[in-house]
Amino acid sequence: MAWFVDWTILSLVLIPTLMIFAGFGSAAGMLGGFPHALVLFPGLKILLLFSPWLYEALMESSSYQATLGKMIFGMKVTDLYGNRISFARATGRHFAKILSGMILCIGFIMVGLTERKQGLHDLLARTLVWRT
Repeated sequence: MAWFVDWTILSLVLIPTLMIFAGFGSAAGMLGGFPHALVLFPGLKILLLFSPWLYEALMESSSYQATLGKMIFGMKVTDLYGNRISFARATGRHFAKILSGMILCIGFIMVGLTERKQGLHDLLARTLVWRT
């Protein structure tokens, strides 16, 4: 559920931004709007690629130790000793989630199967998610 909250928040920010730029692309005489907006505004690609990573890594490495979704559900991300994680470790955890989802989401299913409730991404990043 925390993931759903986080993606809803990101979508509420990114979709209006995309719509604005898609409108600019259409106004410039391009067909289709959105795909051409990506061509006309290369920075938009960067926004789409980096926003989820920056949101998650910055929030989890901050003093909050959680994204807004995790905060709502009373969770924090820590290292194996309960300490705040670095931006680099939060970045590694974020990108390790790609591996967790690659093969039938087994890396996420592992959360329910491991003693410390760690997914593959948590094992790789050496992190834990705690209930506060």
